[in-house]
This record gives sequence, structure tokens and C-alpha cells, in this order.
Amino acid sequence: MIDLNLLKTMDALLDERNVTRAAQRLSLTQPAVSAMLTRLRESFGDPLFIRTQRGIVPTARALALEGPIKKMLADVEAMLQPPSFDPSTAAMTLTIAATDYALSAVVVPFLSALRERAPDIRTVVLPVNPERLHEQFQRGEVDLALITPETTPPDLHARRLFDEQYVCMMRAGHPDAKQPALSLDRFCALDHALVSYTGGGVSGVTDEALARVGRARRVTVSVTSFLVLPHILRTSDLIAVVPKRLSIGVPDVAVFAPPVDVPGFTKTVAWHERTHHAPSHRWIREVLLRTCTSGA
Repeated sequence: MIDLNLLKTMDALLDERNVTRAAQRLSLTQPAVSAMLTRLRESFGDPLFIRTQRGIVPTARALALEGPIKKMLADVEAMLQPPSFDPSTAAMTLTIAATDYALSAVVVPFLSALRERAPDIRTVVLPVNPERLHEQFQRGEVDLALITPETTPPDLHARRLFDEQYVCMMRAGHPDAKQPALSLDRFCALDHALVSYTGGGVSGVTDEALARVGRARRVTVSVTSFLVLPHILRTSDLIAVVPKRLSIGVPDVAVFAPPVDVPGFTKTVAWHERTHHAPSHRWIREVLLRTCTSGA
């Protein structure tokens, strides 16, 4: 039977593709990891990794072993978890990958609920990096990701949190704020603010909806964060189409339905197999789900 420590070494080498970094991750010396690699090669009857100028490259056999090894290590970790979980005394770090929208609409209320029930759980929030998300989950750098079904990698566990819709938002003293409804003509005539996650964008789902009915609007301000948007609206006559949850509780703004059908989106939470059975993470996910449901 193969040593569990050898499998941990194999997992680290597959992730890092570098013996020195794998040794640092495992808190071992480089010669110790090299010796374990020799034992791994003997056990599997394959070179497993080929040395190059930039590090080590896994063989086809090593790549085929990656999924089973990660699952085996996750199963062992779950087996070693205590049978019960007490949130009031739990001390751990939870890492969440979230978009700017999810940070405000999901993470803020979730942290309030989490702090009340589990004050010693430390939470780290990172921006979502679609190109690295799968790797971050595999390496244990991310525990939960607040994304959409379309951006969820197929081999992750996922659960729907809620469906979101869009609303119009402008300052309460805006000349059009007292109108019973905003006509499509007036909507298109106003200057708009827009959030572009990647920066520099001047069109989005609202513009696609307008194009379907042969209309267009004028975007005069583009920012990368929803968090600054209310401040911009309160100090101008700009209008913005925003997810409804971001308009809740915002002072000094008027909120109403857009005069064009702007399709909403679904927000989901995704997690990796390695935390799927852990009592602590199951409890955290249930708190997250209840928080999102109560905030609907």
C-alpha cells in the first residue's frame, strides 16, 4: 500500500510543477521531496515528471493520477474531521472568491450572520479570477466562489443562491424621480452610468436589451465597481441600471422598473470536493444559503 505522505507529495508536485515550491508547501526539504519522488516513480512504474529549464512537467500517467489522488486526499481529510462541529468555538479561515456585486449583495450580509454565530472564523475575500479559479480550488486557496451557472467549472459542486433582476436607480432629487414611470424615450435620452468589471466597457446587458427593440442609450460614465455607483448617482443627474439587491437600503435614491425588459441572472455558490463532506463547510454553506434566502 502506498504511503499517504507520498500521495500528498504527488499532489503538491502536480500543483506546483516545481520541486522547491512543493517542498516549501509541504514544509519539507528539497532533498526529502526528491527522495519521495523517486519512491513515487518506483511505486507507479513511471517517470511521472520530466525536468525542464522551467521546472518539472507531468507525464501522461501523472496527469491521469491527478484526479483520483485529489479525491483520495479529500476523502481522508473528511474522514479525519471531528464528527460534530461547534461554530461557537470553531477557529478556521474561510476564503471566498467574489465579484464586486457579490461582495455587496452576498458577502456583507453573510459576514454579519457568520460573525454572530461563529465569531472565531476568519474570512478572507478575494476577487474572482476565472482563469485561475479551478486551480485555486484544487490548491485549497479558495473554499467558496460566488459566481453564476455559466461560469461554474463543471467538476465543482454548486448550489443556486437566488435569481436577480435589474432596476433603474437615480438620485431622489432627480428631475425624473417623481414621474410615475419612465418612458423608453426618456430613458434613452438620459445620460447613463455603467459598471464594467474589466474596465473601459461602455455597453452591457441593458444595451443588448435596447438593441433588441431597435433602441440605444448614451453611457457617459463607466466604472469598475458597483460600490462607488450610488455616490456618483447622488451627485449627478445620471441614471443606472443595477441589480435589485444593490439598491436595497441605499439612501437618497429613487428605484423603479426599467422601461425595457433586461434579463436578470442567477447567483450560485461553488465549492470543491475536498470540502464537500466537511461538517464545518457544510454548516457555513447552510448559513450562506439561509442568508441569501432571507435577503430576497
